[in-house]
Amino acid sequence: MSTDPSCVFCRVVAGELPSTVVAETDRTLAFRDLHPAAPVHVLVVPKDHHPDLAALSDADPALLAGLWADAVAVARSEGLDGGYRLVVNTGADGGQTVFHVHVHVLGGGPVGTLA
Repeated sequence: MSTDPSCVFCRVVAGELPSTVVAETDRTLAFRDLHPAAPVHVLVVPKDHHPDLAALSDADPALLAGLWADAVAVARSEGLDGGYRLVVNTGADGGQTVFHVHVHVLGGGPVGTLA
């Protein structure tokens, strides 16, 4: 497994930083966001370090598909039957602040519309 010791999400995956784990597979970890933007806000990350969506897509398309499937499974397990949003920010201009690809699962009430 590839990791980056300076990456906060790699440290969460390694158990070095505390988190509230929602789900885990052999390749992904889902945990509650420390600064939720919705009543339900869970982050789903691959356990391997990939800096962004493009890097993951290039390196491991099967893991990319699994990441999305695991995000949907989290939405279902969180009871987001009324709807939810999956968000991936890629690159600084795309709003990414932690450079370890991750999916935000947002729901639990209206999350607004996108312009």
